[in-house]
Amino acid sequence: MRLNRGVRFSEVRGPHAGTLLLAHPSLLDPNFRRSVILLSAYSEEEGSIGVVVNRPLGQTLGEYDPELGQSPLAHVPLYTGGPVAREQLILVAWKWSAEEGTFKLYFGIDGEKAQRILEEDPEFQLRGFLGHAGWSEGQLDAELEQGSWVLSGSLPALKSEPEAIDWHELLCHERPELRLLADAPDDPSLN
Repeated sequence: MRLNRGVRFSEVRGPHAGTLLLAHPSLLDPNFRRSVILLSAYSEEEGSIGVVVNRPLGQTLGEYDPELGQSPLAHVPLYTGGPVAREQLILVAWKWSAEEGTFKLYFGIDGEKAQRILEEDPEFQLRGFLGHAGWSEGQLDAELEQGSWVLSGSLPALKSEPEAIDWHELLCHERPELRLLADAPDDPSLN
């Protein structure tokens, strides 16, 4: 994965839909350790929601649900989306356009809408997620203040192949001073 080195989140203010949340290297919660989350909705008053985009299950929608085996969505990669509602399948489509400087995001769409989006514009990336990440009112802001997350605007990374969204590379791009922590093994005593 190659990042557009000109894109840094420091040029953008605060979290919003389309922001990537990168887990700080010290975040040890196994649900979020070294995760990259695509934020799909953000509100100080109502909470926030997103999906983990760097935990592919190695399975497609067609393999997960035999009814989708012959559909145009059969090849769509499936991910662990987060610890909330792990049995719920969420379809998400996105498109980053560097030329236009836009990011289009469709979250929680049904299969028919997903097919229409792909037919109208094959440049859209479509992914399936089991579960999602969610924050109640003020919770994400508190976690950001504590330093649990690093905000990123490196949306071109989402054009990557499913297995290529690299937490380490994104984190070191946004916050080079965290490289040493990011390089540390999970259990330093084994080093």
